[in-house]
Amino acid sequence: MGDAGRDISLVDVSVVVPVKDEADNVLPLIREIAAALDGVRPFEIVYVDDGSTDGTPEKLAAARDEYPMLRVMRHQGCFGQSQAIQTGVRHAAAPLIATLDGDGQNDPADIPALLQRFDGEGGSADALLMIAGWRAKRKDTWLKRISSKVANAVRGTLLGDATPDTGCGLKVFPRAMFLAFPGFDHMHRFMPALTIRAGGRVVSVEVNHRPRERGQSKYGLFNRLWVGIVDLFGVMWLNRRPNRVRIAADDGKETQ
Repeated sequence: MGDAGRDISLVDVSVVVPVKDEADNVLPLIREIAAALDGVRPFEIVYVDDGSTDGTPEKLAAARDEYPMLRVMRHQGCFGQSQAIQTGVRHAAAPLIATLDGDGQNDPADIPALLQRFDGEGGSADALLMIAGWRAKRKDTWLKRISSKVANAVRGTLLGDATPDTGCGLKVFPRAMFLAFPGFDHMHRFMPALTIRAGGRVVSVEVNHRPRERGQSKYGLFNRLWVGIVDLFGVMWLNRRPNRVRIAADDGKETQ
């Protein structure tokens, strides 16, 4: 699906939520997203089902009857969280994207604050700016906390992305900036580094983090660090080859 025939002026922000086997979390989270953004600014919710094998598709179909701003994309198979986010952003109608995980641990009530910070930092549809959530007080098992701490330390040291929590699903950024990123598996873990590579800025904002109440985590130490090691070196290679084109406008001023 392309952009032809869609009036993107109807919504200001698209909330993209990747899910796999999160049937019990679908309706509660959609209700929270809708409540958080109601009256704040025009929005849509874009769920991307990454080949769920539980009741997630049925729950999403039922939710569409209750929430007309909900749109659903479904992968015919499991292609990973990064691909799910890419699918959601490509099909989003708004120029501004907010993402969060579908497990209910990210708090949708934080989205308006991230949007406000984006505006306060001079954000616009063509800005090179990302507002990244920072789970300063994580409500996870000790294994998840230590694995994420190790992964963030390794990435921060090797990439210099100056982001304390690259794995937080809560982020706000322009759709156009994201679509210019190189696409690869696990790229969602490196979005701050890719923003900086493009010449942009990343601002981290503390957000709430909640215990998982329903469903099971699909990530542990192995797939938080070692699975992405090849991608880490790939991003290091990309960083040595930045793609920043400067154009002289008609008035003689430089623009990106």
